[in-house]
Amino acid sequence: MTTVDPRADLSALHGPDGSGPTFVLGQYVSLMKPRIIELLLITTIPVMFLAQQGVPDLWLVVATVVGGTLSAGSANTLNCYIDRDIDAVMHRTSNRPLVTGTVTPRGALLFGVTLAVVSTVWLGVLVNWLSAWLALAALLFYVVGYTLLLKRRTAQNIVWGGAAGCMPVLIGWSAVTGSVSWSAFILFMVIFFWTPPHYWPLSLRYKDDYATAHVPMLPVVERFVVVAKQIVAYSWAMVLTSLALIPVQSMGWVYTVAAVVSGALFLAEAHRLLSRARAGVAEEALRPMRLFHFSITYLTILFVGVALDPIWHLPLPGLG
Repeated sequence: MTTVDPRADLSALHGPDGSGPTFVLGQYVSLMKPRIIELLLITTIPVMFLAQQGVPDLWLVVATVVGGTLSAGSANTLNCYIDRDIDAVMHRTSNRPLVTGTVTPRGALLFGVTLAVVSTVWLGVLVNWLSAWLALAALLFYVVGYTLLLKRRTAQNIVWGGAAGCMPVLIGWSAVTGSVSWSAFILFMVIFFWTPPHYWPLSLRYKDDYATAHVPMLPVVERFVVVAKQIVAYSWAMVLTSLALIPVQSMGWVYTVAAVVSGALFLAEAHRLLSRARAGVAEEALRPMRLFHFSITYLTILFVGVALDPIWHLPLPGLG
């Protein structure tokens, strides 16, 4: 019988270079993927302004942001725990803590589960239980639905798995109103359609990485021109859905201009990628990361419009 030394995990208190708890804390925080969480906050906070039709209570915003951050951090940590075998063979993810050994699998699992429990209780007690259950549903869908069931089995993984990333708009809306609405659902669908044209360009850039890890991202299993066509289709669906919010929520000029201008630029970039793919340019000349980076700018502009429109409401003719 093998005896496990209970002191073994204590080595995680120090990094491989002899650094102490601060280093280890940074490694655990990196498991939460803070840069991804930033995108979630870009969508959560503006929706709270829209739901309030003005500036929401500051404490409510802080409580929602903290709870949402912990919940998303849990989902990302558990994703790293499950995908540590994939991360080890992909160049882009080879420096993650579970690959380098600066965090143990057991430590990551305990950290992820703890964050899930704390975030759910935090949101339930300090915000409301609808927001808490929505956050927990998003967490479970991302971990179970996307990471465990979809990611390694279908090229449509990011399409359906991306639904978890749409939930912050519902959480933000429910935090203010205690309910959800058609306006929140429209913004949910905007992010749903945004996810493939945001992520597939990144998958194009790292196609070989995904192929090595046997992850069937769309660019791995389809020709680039097919991927580009789907990117364009989802981009059009995204922009048209963003415009549907105007009559439903009686949005004014601020949001309308933000949605039209940023949407037009997004479509232009998506069609530019398709044109290059149809022309048969070399893989490195496709420059898919242009669209990837602009997709983040697009989401930021659109949701800044969502936040500012109820504050500086300039009504459109006929919409009041």
